[in-house]
Parts: sequence; C-alpha cells; structure tokens
Amino acid sequence: MRKFRAVAALSAAAMVFAAGCGTTEAPQGETPATAAGAPVTVVDSRGKEVRLDGPAKRVAATEWNAVEHLVSLGVMPTAVSDIKGYGQWVSAAPLDGTPTDIGTRGEPSIDTLGSLDLDLVVVTDSLAEGALEQIEARIPVLVLAGGDTKDPIGAMFKNVDLIAKATGTEAKAAQLRTEFDNKINEGKAAVEQAGAAGQPVAFSDAYVTSGTVGIRPFAKGALVPAVFERIGLTNPWPMEGDPVYGLAQADVEGLTQLPDVRFWYMANDTFGDAYATELAGNAIWQKLPFVTSGKVRRLPDSLWMFGGPKSMEQYVDAAVTALKS
Repeated sequence: MRKFRAVAALSAAAMVFAAGCGTTEAPQGETPATAAGAPVTVVDSRGKEVRLDGPAKRVAATEWNAVEHLVSLGVMPTAVSDIKGYGQWVSAAPLDGTPTDIGTRGEPSIDTLGSLDLDLVVVTDSLAEGALEQIEARIPVLVLAGGDTKDPIGAMFKNVDLIAKATGTEAKAAQLRTEFDNKINEGKAAVEQAGAAGQPVAFSDAYVTSGTVGIRPFAKGALVPAVFERIGLTNPWPMEGDPVYGLAQADVEGLTQLPDVRFWYMANDTFGDAYATELAGNAIWQKLPFVTSGKVRRLPDSLWMFGGPKSMEQYVDAAVTALKS
C-alpha cells in the first residue's frame, strides 16, 4: 500500500476550480501530466492534500460517477460498490468484469477494501458517518464533492481532473473535455435545426413507495438539465431543488404547475416505470397538458443522471432523438 499523508491545504486558493460556468476549458496554470512514478499531491474537496508515492494504479471507487470517471480515463477500477447496480444504471463506461464488489455505495466493506492492496480509494461526501475515517486509517482517500448546483458541469469536470491528477491521466482528461464540447456543439446544432431552441423540457424520474408515486423533478442546477441548457433547451420546473444535486420532490398534483412542455423522464425496466404503470390511469395525469398533447417521452435506460462526461454525451444524443420523435 502506498504511503500517504492527508493534511489541511495551506491555502484555500488551492481549492478553487478555475473553469468558469459556460466553458469546459482546462484551468489556467494546471500542472503538466504527472510523470510516471513521480510523487503526486492532490487537494480534494475537503481542502486536504492527498499525497501518493506515484500515480495510483490500484483504485477503488464507491460512487458510480467516480467509477465512470475512472473508466473514461482509461483506469479500470480494482474495486467498485454495487457492481450489479452500476451495470443496470450506467452504460457509458462499462466494467470489464475484473473489479471486486465492495458492497453498497454509502457503506462499502472496510475489510474488503483493506484486503486489496489499493493505492487509492475515491469516495464522495455522502458516505455513511464514520466510514471515511475507517477507510482513511488504512488507505489514501480522495474525497469528491457529490455535486454543485451553482455549476454542475464545472463540478463534474473538477472531479474528473482530481481523479486524472491522482492517476496520471491528465491528457485523457483533456481529451474528455474536447469530446464533450464537440458533442455539445453537435447537439446545439441539432436543436436549432429542429426549431426547438429555447423550448422548455421538464426532466424527472419517479418512484413508488408503499403504493404512492413520488416524482423527482430535476430542477435548476441539476446536471442533466444543465446539459440540456447547453444545447439550447430550457428548464421549466418552478420548484427549488437541493443545493447539491438540484433534486426536488413532487407528487402528481405538483405536475399541474407545468404548462404544455416537453416532458422527458428516466426509468429502468429492472425497477419499473411509474409513469407508464401507476400513473397511466390517474385522472390528474391524464389531463395534464403535456400528456394530452403527446409530449411525454421516456429516455433510454441506463443513462446515469449523475454521471460523467460520457453519460452526459448520451443525454445529448437522447435529447436529439426525443426531439425528432
């Protein structure tokens, strides 16, 4: 296991992510790609320095966005939380069958992590209480912010860059930015060609709990709607979401706040489609303007709503397809 120290950063300026809202250009002054074998120091979302003897090769990740980032950067993780779930929800960056399952995303198995001779564990700030300290007592840990509604796309790339620096894959991270920007430009052109620029799209998912349908609007600051905005669409949800992911809560009555908009949603065959089943016979649902006008679309399965650049590129393609249907 590589030796490390996690200490408080000497300057808050080290935490600042220079990529501004509206661009995905690499931050100015970013250090060159890490030389193979050279020591690596990364300042994570806590403002702590994580010091490694060299670029991390054997890496575990607890959250699926971090897993996607690793795979997209060309680093197949040694260990992943809930591998089955990852395969059901994330198609942009598939695993190759080699990672070890370390349990749930919020409470990974500390013993399993400790047995894998890991160089680094990548987590988010949503671990169960005490889990971070237990992992960090054994293995270097890089903590990512779960999200940021002030600049969700910038936050996504900040996490990509942190992992890239820790793994010596900065060149691949730059390539991911370029590919994402190209896809955004492609999507924007398609939206304009479809005559849909400026049109509102309400994006959501829904779940059934004890027979009751709970709807989760992706409000202002959520990642997927931010991508839709980049290609020229708008987000009509009137309610405010949480400060990390931009997620709100509603029931079917709450949908009456929406006018005749395009209504796109995510579901998964493994877990059911609440809109197509539980709400199909609901009188309120049936009378909603976007339902009566035929503007409801289910987007393809396994596009991770909280994923990385490759998942977001899939959402651009899905949006273009939905506009044509």
